[in-house]
Amino acid sequence: MARAKSKKDLRHEHILAALDGNPAMRVVELSETLCVSAETIRRDLAELDRAGRINRTYGGAIRSQMFEPALAERLKLHVKERQAIATDAVAALGDANSVFIGGGATTLHFARALRSTTRRFLILTTSFSIATELSSNPLLQVMSLPGIVEGKEGMVQGPETVAAIMRYRASVAVLGASGIDASGTSEALMSAAQVYSAMVASSERTLVLADTSKFDKRALQMVTNWAPNVTLITNSSPTESILAGMTEAGASFISTGSAGPVSTASATDPQQPQLN
Repeated sequence: MARAKSKKDLRHEHILAALDGNPAMRVVELSETLCVSAETIRRDLAELDRAGRINRTYGGAIRSQMFEPALAERLKLHVKERQAIATDAVAALGDANSVFIGGGATTLHFARALRSTTRRFLILTTSFSIATELSSNPLLQVMSLPGIVEGKEGMVQGPETVAAIMRYRASVAVLGASGIDASGTSEALMSAAQVYSAMVASSERTLVLADTSKFDKRALQMVTNWAPNVTLITNSSPTESILAGMTEAGASFISTGSAGPVSTASATDPQQPQLN
């Protein structure tokens, strides 16, 4: 027999439902809606925040419209598509010799594809699993960046991570994304977004690896806008709205498909394939 839900469980469900209707509600509004004290709401929000289901703000909370499950769950999704994206991303490294790699499911597929390379690379990553995957190849010098451990994502983050990234200049940053839209790429985890933005700023060019499930979605915080040195690698051509944004910014994309990879130098000039 299923356990009856406690008053707190029901209250948490009501809070999440209220935040779905209004993604940025204040404590006083939630208190009035649920007919409980503000202190009770604060305790509930603290628990939901620790569980990763909301993001606390001053005086309230935000429930991201792009909340992602933990890494272990995401690794089970879109596997074939992400493996194809990873293979094209390795090819897209070109003559790069140093690579920042962010955490995430698609970037772990990328690391597995890169693991068998016969070239030398310096890898700088925030992800424990990516560092472990790549350290098995003696041609790859792997630097695990410092920071505060985020257990569910198997990575580090925080100001120490950002400070370490800013000390280096890499050829390429390889990142995943929680959301892809006409403006650029976004991330559900705020602290991770700050780390990834630092990687973009400290790299000559950026490869964004994202399957079509991320299209036309905006997560909590922007990581990078489209730019001439940003390339989207995906399993299908971008949607009309995303393509319009990329075209205006001069960004490029590589699309995998049954007929093989299709690359464009920019969305405005598909006849001259190249990478920035």
